[in-house]
Amino acid sequence: MAAARGLSLTATALRAVIPWRRGRLSACCQGLQTRWEASSSSPEASEGQIHLTDSCVRRLLEITEGSEFLRLEVEGGGCSGFQYKFSLDTVVNPDDRVFEQGGARVVVDSDSLAFVKGAQVDFSQELIRSSFQVLNNPQAEQGCSCGSSFSVKL
Repeated sequence: MAAARGLSLTATALRAVIPWRRGRLSACCQGLQTRWEASSSSPEASEGQIHLTDSCVRRLLEITEGSEFLRLEVEGGGCSGFQYKFSLDTVVNPDDRVFEQGGARVVVDSDSLAFVKGAQVDFSQELIRSSFQVLNNPQAEQGCSCGSSFSVKL
């Protein structure tokens, strides 16, 4: 069913196999996150906003049903230290921030938001893959070539 709705198998498999553990990111990176939040000087980043591209909005409106939305999380891992994780969800938790544009919703938990505030979420369709991606992340110093992992600015 996920493939029929256009979701990547990776996101669906990760959601089923590796449940998100609340506080895992903040527990392993509390000192880094505190130093990093204090050093963020971009006015756009300080507002804590996530921006959606038109292609992201269009794709989300195509694949979501009812109360579904796209959840963006940041986890430790990947070749650059942190990685983005996208999944469809229906439950908004108390520590979540909801970003809505054109009827499409992206939800980010407060731990992950510190690592992506000011970024842009896009849907990219290429010959070899189609995926949601984080672009122009002012909190990221560098990333891997595929765009799924990044290192933070200190």
